[in-house]
Amino acid sequence: NVGLCIALWDVTKLEDSYIFPGDGASHTIVNFRYVVFRPFMDEILTGKTKSCSKEGVYVSIGIFDDILIPADAMQHPSRFDDKEQLWAWEYETDDGKHDLFMDIGEEIRFRVVDEIFVDTTPSGPDGTANQPSEISDTESKKTPYTIVGSISEPGLGLLSWWNS
Repeated sequence: NVGLCIALWDVTKLEDSYIFPGDGASHTIVNFRYVVFRPFMDEILTGKTKSCSKEGVYVSIGIFDDILIPADAMQHPSRFDDKEQLWAWEYETDDGKHDLFMDIGEEIRFRVVDEIFVDTTPSGPDGTANQPSEISDTESKKTPYTIVGSISEPGLGLLSWWNS
């Protein structure tokens, strides 16, 4: 539950190595510093829309792609257009409603509201080693770290909405 580990910065301390009976491997305690990406809660970030589904809008910030803005965290009222496969904010003016679509590749400003950590450590054999393994889509597509965003405030959403 640290965040997205990007690179080893340096090794600060190496302790003695030990070989345990029956193991054969060398075990060494190492202290190190790592470069980690983990935005603060309520931090405002800017990314690009990657894809849309009924679940919400997926955003990429270049070094990290597992960002979801769920349907209930959009500007109100918003709707998913099945024909276009895009989300649209139904913006009301004196002239009536205007659909402001969230096109793929557009820059979007969002607030970090949650982060989800999932343990993706592989589990050991479960006694069915001779049977063919069937991995479901949900098990194979788990992401270890996901950021949940919101655009339900003034100034958040596509940058093109707020430029004028």
